[in-house]
Amino acid sequence: MGRQQFSLECEGVITAVSFAQQADEVGQDLARQLINPHLGFVLFFCSAQYDLPALSKALEGVFGGVPLLGCTTAGEISQEGYGRGCISAIGFDQRYFSMASVLVDEMERFTLYNAQELVEKLVNDCRMHAVAPIKNHSFALTLLDGLSSREEVVLGALSAALGCIPHFGGSAGDDNYFTRTHVYDNGQFYNGAAVVVLINTLLDFEVFTTHHLQPSTEKLVITKVDSDSRRVLELNAEPAALEYARLIGCSVAELDMHTFARYPLAVKISNSYYPRSIQQTHDDHSLTFYCAVENGIVLTAMQTTSLLDNVNQLFSGLNQRLGEPLITIGCDCFLRRLEIEHKDGQAAIEQVLKKQNVIGFNTYGEQFNGMHINQTFTGVAIGRAKYNAN
Repeated sequence: MGRQQFSLECEGVITAVSFAQQADEVGQDLARQLINPHLGFVLFFCSAQYDLPALSKALEGVFGGVPLLGCTTAGEISQEGYGRGCISAIGFDQRYFSMASVLVDEMERFTLYNAQELVEKLVNDCRMHAVAPIKNHSFALTLLDGLSSREEVVLGALSAALGCIPHFGGSAGDDNYFTRTHVYDNGQFYNGAAVVVLINTLLDFEVFTTHHLQPSTEKLVITKVDSDSRRVLELNAEPAALEYARLIGCSVAELDMHTFARYPLAVKISNSYYPRSIQQTHDDHSLTFYCAVENGIVLTAMQTTSLLDNVNQLFSGLNQRLGEPLITIGCDCFLRRLEIEHKDGQAAIEQVLKKQNVIGFNTYGEQFNGMHINQTFTGVAIGRAKYNAN
């Protein structure tokens, strides 16, 4: 048997976590915690270490016709804090939330026309069971294959089609193996796919993104790149890994995911900096990035500040605007988690996440209103105040 399950019930949602390793036990764990007469749909985040076909069968077996959506992770976030090798889930009360979802199974061929059709279907399906007007009372969630290299294609089209509907999401992980990531849509795990969810609610909410990085004066210009594979061959007309290692003062042999977490890069758009994190280095001294990269892009070396202060500041503002959160669905970059683990700061961050009822996962990338970003904490905070039709 796995560790004892632990659930939290609030008005509108129930959260659950299972540490069981056998698929049947996981299904029974989550069913005991989540199933109730008002359960409308379930969102879950699970370790890629599970036997995914068996897990799918187990979940469908216990939840019957209840819609299930989710993805694999680079770490889970539950009401117990950060986890690994487990599954975290949220059950949504149909009296407070309605939902519609669409699977995008060919991300590389996704166009604006496809996005417009998709959003129209989502809105129409969601409106049939809406608990509040769609406008101003709905947000979109995307769960994308984190190794597809096609996030920007999907997000660019979706952003145009969604219009004023706020949007956030996360790229699925695979426990930092970088081999195969999956999204889940009503009965099956998919590779190379995306799930787009429209959630309508009569509760107040705010979609947000934040990071704890500040720019330095050091710049790197991408001078040679394979854009399709997000592989930068040269920075400042020098082999990319050599130039990056020179910038941060280490050897190429020392470059790994922990180094990339401590010494991030970012691109400046208008007056804001958007992190562009490095995924890995190669024998030819090229660097693969998590986000799209092009020739001529200027990357700014960023300095990390207090991650704890950043998260506290975020929630201080959210609490002032929304009150005590009912739940926060969080997409937290796995590089942030590596950083706090390296600095022995996990306990302090977990205390904040628990207080703010954060449920979610560590990602291979985050999405915010059409942008594909890295090294951020992005999500939606849902308050307790109800929409008043009058």
